[in-house]
Amino acid sequence: MKQKLPLPLWTIVTPVIAWLAYFGISLDLGILYTFFLAAVLIGGVLAAVHHAEVVAHRVGEPFGTLLLALAITIIEVALIVSLMLTGGPDVAELARDTVLAAVMIILTGIVGLSLLVGGAKFKEQVFSLPGVSAALVTLTAIMVLTLILPNYTTSKAGPQYTQTQLIFVAVICLVLYGSFVMVQAVRHRDYFLPPEADGNEDVHAEPPTKKVALMSAFLLVLCLGIVVLLAKALAPDIENTVINMGAPKSLVGVIIAAVVLLPEGLAAYRAAKKNRLQTSLNLALGSALASIGLTIPAVAIVSIVTGMSITLGIDMKATVLLLLAQFTIMLSLATGRTNILQGIVLLVIFAVYLFTIIAP
Repeated sequence: MKQKLPLPLWTIVTPVIAWLAYFGISLDLGILYTFFLAAVLIGGVLAAVHHAEVVAHRVGEPFGTLLLALAITIIEVALIVSLMLTGGPDVAELARDTVLAAVMIILTGIVGLSLLVGGAKFKEQVFSLPGVSAALVTLTAIMVLTLILPNYTTSKAGPQYTQTQLIFVAVICLVLYGSFVMVQAVRHRDYFLPPEADGNEDVHAEPPTKKVALMSAFLLVLCLGIVVLLAKALAPDIENTVINMGAPKSLVGVIIAAVVLLPEGLAAYRAAKKNRLQTSLNLALGSALASIGLTIPAVAIVSIVTGMSITLGIDMKATVLLLLAQFTIMLSLATGRTNILQGIVLLVIFAVYLFTIIAP
């Protein structure tokens, strides 16, 4: 009798093939191999989504979504730091651009798509308002302190913090993010739990065994790692394509951020499609908080240790769009109920953000 695999075969084989393909980059096999790398990158993303859902189902809410947000953010931070250390003097704005792109993709792209698909399928969806409010108030404070306030401080010319200011803001980011995690995982965990849905099979489905969950956790790390490494390896090709198209170089950062966030975005989309909007919002808002709340302290440490100058303040156009996105999402999620309109509005803001990058 043939023994059944505890996980789909493709989710086990894909990360192995992706890692082997990555080590073949040094052979310089030409343009066809580049397309193959892009294909295994997408495969790695899809496998990561599957394993993330297995782990999340095993540990339950909100720990599953918190785990995925932290895993992806840690790898995102590692990617930014490695590019900073190897990129020379032209990377002063790298962290700022990447964080801004990640936050805009999450708040308007991922949340907008989730609300759109959920509203189209179920007309109206509900979620826990206290949990979302806690995430939004924390995110607002961190965004203003890290991306907007540097434009208005006077101790140092330009949109930069002095070393003392940078250390202070990095500590504040860690305090705010740590406080949010304590509220989410311990003190007010019930704020982030999805409401029971009688028609939702996933709520009542039997969780995977401990062995299967551990296997998925290991494969999830493999998938996330190779997604970032392949994205970094393909960055020069993406950059050349963007330049050949006549688009601004800043579009490259948006593409890389989108690739890194793709596993989380797909997981949030699939959760909303299954009428689990609370899980979808936990993923998206938790990821936005982790992305900015952990990345800024990490690059601050790199800046202080290496003496490298970093620019955090965003320009006026980006400030307007960021505040518009935050204001709109706060209004959209103010009642505990959503419909298709909020999703459309957020996706329109996301389209404007992308358009103004290409045509500033």
